[in-house]
Amino acid sequence: MHLMLIADRTLPLALLALVLAACGGSDSPVEPVTPPADLTLRLEAVATGLSAPVFAGSPPGDARLFVVEQAGRIRIVANGQVQPAAFLDISSKVLGGGERGLLSITFHPRFATNRFFYLYYTAAPDGAIRVERYTASASNPQAADPGSAKLIFTTPHPLNNHNGGLAAFGPDGMMFIGLGDGGGAGDPTRNAQNLNVFLGSMLRIDVDGGDPYVVPAGNPYIGQAGRRPEIWAKGLRNPWRFAFDATTALLYVADVGQGQREEVSVVPSTRAGVNYGWNITEGSACYNAASCDTAGLEAPALDYTHAGGNCSITGGYVYRGTAIPALRGHYFYSDFCAGGLRSFRYSAGQAVDQREWATQTLRQVTSFGQDAAGELYVIGNGIVYRIAPGS
Repeated sequence: MHLMLIADRTLPLALLALVLAACGGSDSPVEPVTPPADLTLRLEAVATGLSAPVFAGSPPGDARLFVVEQAGRIRIVANGQVQPAAFLDISSKVLGGGERGLLSITFHPRFATNRFFYLYYTAAPDGAIRVERYTASASNPQAADPGSAKLIFTTPHPLNNHNGGLAAFGPDGMMFIGLGDGGGAGDPTRNAQNLNVFLGSMLRIDVDGGDPYVVPAGNPYIGQAGRRPEIWAKGLRNPWRFAFDATTALLYVADVGQGQREEVSVVPSTRAGVNYGWNITEGSACYNAASCDTAGLEAPALDYTHAGGNCSITGGYVYRGTAIPALRGHYFYSDFCAGGLRSFRYSAGQAVDQREWATQTLRQVTSFGQDAAGELYVIGNGIVYRIAPGS
């Protein structure tokens, strides 16, 4: 197809890198290494009756869960109930269907005071990618002002697939935007390896430093002819979901594959200029070639084939909640076709402690969610579930 932010202006990139280096860039040694073999998980339904839910998330320090419906509505789950009125409805602006639609929401780190949140969607009539800022109502916290829309970023998108789907704030306070390659089999126009187009890239922008944004210091292509300064990383096919780990500030990118392999790459969020390989490689293999030059390309931490009904990775989050302490530091993901719930722990450059969890039948997993307490949710079967310890 959530992260820990420092109050106000966050750590400068260089200082953040030093902090992460001092921490070793990996999970704390006091955390469990391998979960007990008899640990089980179950899925608790927290929201049903929704129309094509594709994302869930919460503002910092907020007990509510905001669920995105693909057609263009945002619903709130509060006190265990889906609120009857939509928080916001922009369906008249959205070009939906297939892989298109309203695809995600992210909240400003200071949402509690500025009430800003951002939507990533494909816009009518032509399917262009848009990231817009909206403002929640000052008088009614259960509603947003539809007239507050402010365009932050847009780029044309030629075909109906590989739209990416996520904008999120990183540990440095910058906004990261994951863009697909523009669609079509094999990236026919080579967008993913072209530094002069946004498609096939991870962007990094500062939405607080200018109107609508400025390019932050530390971006790798600033001042270079024929290269977009907003680009932070290249070589992506369709990064439908990516996530920052709140403890380590590692960036997990789940990139949807072509016809053979699905992948998750893990890099420090401070590392600029990463090339994830598409369309030279698909996962750990050369794409459509017996051999290829992989010099300078990021190898995935984990990839898997389409055997067993797999078809499209759905990336999640690293668990940092308190309900399942044995799984702190473990990254969760699924596959849209094969379904199920899977996890691994990233250690010393490797995906270790890989598990496939026995839960209720879980199909058509469109996304994961993370609340303000670090608990995780998975959206499958058209239902939003909380991942909970088994009984």
